[in-house]
Amino acid sequence: MENNSGGSRTSADVRPFRIEIPQAELDDLRDRLRRTRWSDEVPGVGWTRGVPVGHLKKLAAFWAEEFDWRAAEARLNEFPQFRTEIDGQNIHFLHVRSANPAATPLLLVHDWPGSFTQFAEVVGPLTSDFHVVVTSTPGVGFSGSLSAPGWNNGRIAGAFVELMSRLGYERYGVQGGGGGAWIATEMGRQAPDRVVGVHVNGFITFPSDDPADFDGLTEDEQARLARLQEFRDDKMGFNAIQSTRPQTLAFGLTDSPVGQLAWIVEKFKEWTDTEAELPEDAVGLDHLLTNVSVYWFTGTAGSSANLYYESAHDPAAWAPKERGTVPTGVAVALPTDVAIRRFAEREHNVTHWTELERGGNFLSLEQPELFVVDVRAFFRSVGEQ
Repeated sequence: MENNSGGSRTSADVRPFRIEIPQAELDDLRDRLRRTRWSDEVPGVGWTRGVPVGHLKKLAAFWAEEFDWRAAEARLNEFPQFRTEIDGQNIHFLHVRSANPAATPLLLVHDWPGSFTQFAEVVGPLTSDFHVVVTSTPGVGFSGSLSAPGWNNGRIAGAFVELMSRLGYERYGVQGGGGGAWIATEMGRQAPDRVVGVHVNGFITFPSDDPADFDGLTEDEQARLARLQEFRDDKMGFNAIQSTRPQTLAFGLTDSPVGQLAWIVEKFKEWTDTEAELPEDAVGLDHLLTNVSVYWFTGTAGSSANLYYESAHDPAAWAPKERGTVPTGVAVALPTDVAIRRFAEREHNVTHWTELERGGNFLSLEQPELFVVDVRAFFRSVGEQ
């Protein structure tokens, strides 16, 4: 494998990988979907208490009878895929090199309940400017279940720094959305001499205890702060259970495909552009079910939930940190995001700030063209294009 400085390096530790789900598992999925024991619901409440039964029945029927996993599998297998073991944990990733040998390497880090599939629409366009590496977070998808406790954001960031070294990349950029943004910025803290810039979306910023933080906020910033408060008051149920009893949750999600479907669909409903009436309107039905299928076939609902437990029980997670020095670009989707620039600048070296009229947490799926344009613009601003 070539590195971005013109040298080359190979590693026997990096193994080619292809997705090949046995037909028996596809047959089992369809059988389970057809035999679902459906819950009742309180009439007339819509989405206010979770995913409506009628809507979930339609999605489950499409998943069982019309969704073509083999076509999705073939599309994903068009990307060169690999696995490697770092710190005792399998890590799955895509590695797509640019035709330009001097292109900047770029690592893309997904959020929960997303997966590496959320970058499928942007890898091709990005390779005109970048050597693209797309990771599957430890404990998610084809990285497999967690091998041990302790896989918090700091440990994951360290593993991804090692991955880029293993690929021969000594200087590179990182992009992360939502929970992936926490990992991306941590990589910048751990390897500031190697990470040339960090681009994030779906970023979360918090005010301090100082009342002066609220002075002079614009109307848009006040709306974002209210949105953050609403999230903390009414939309944190998933976080509470995954941060405290992930193993208990895992039994239901691993045994019931409709349970796994509902658990993920709810988040795509709440975290995508508010202009989209339904989550599949925001990201497309095939993309949505491909992502859910990755969780189902790999049986990683429980281990992905455990990542929340690790973060909640990590003493370093909320400890004061020195302000990051790596140039940081923030893309804010105005319909959904909560980031406020002055709060972000307190902890990060924000050199690029874009407010987008459309999009949500899964920006690379919802607005792939806007995503690519902003990533390019940021890395151009730090001298990498």
